[in-house]
Amino acid sequence: MERALVLNATYEALGFVSTRRALVLLLYGKAELVYRTGVTVSSVSKSFPEPSIVRLRNYVKVSYNRKIAITKKAIFIRDHNRCQYCGAIAENIDHVIPKSRGGKNSWDNVVAACRRCNAIKGSRLVSETNLKLNKIPKEPQPAGQLFIVHGEIRPEWKPYVQTVEWEPALLMENCS
Repeated sequence: MERALVLNATYEALGFVSTRRALVLLLYGKAELVYRTGVTVSSVSKSFPEPSIVRLRNYVKVSYNRKIAITKKAIFIRDHNRCQYCGAIAENIDHVIPKSRGGKNSWDNVVAACRRCNAIKGSRLVSETNLKLNKIPKEPQPAGQLFIVHGEIRPEWKPYVQTVEWEPALLMENCS
């Protein structure tokens, strides 16, 4: 069984549950089916469409001060496994402002990079190399953080969790 996206009563993404849990929410009337997969789940006496998206009937208040840890996997997911300098497949992470120059290990200072670009940049600023940072790194929005953890976005989920992509490269003074 797969996972199902759970939406609040206001259609904002809350998280994921197993298909089994989504079916239980539907059976007890706590949620309604928004989108089904093409699969049917059967019990001894009944068959049910497999839910992909369910919406809670009652509003649930959620605090959004949860933070996702900055890991190599999380950076690769955010950056779509692409080097943020040349667009090749990323193999490393790079600190835009190197740690040796006071750069922090934060979402807005770490990007995915290929080995070649990472070696070229080394412990220098982007402005000291011939490299160009394609997008300014940012912390994922709350809806986007769900997918940093899960790592997959199904096409039917996109309207509910469309995250703001990085702004076009309006490069910071020390990154240009």
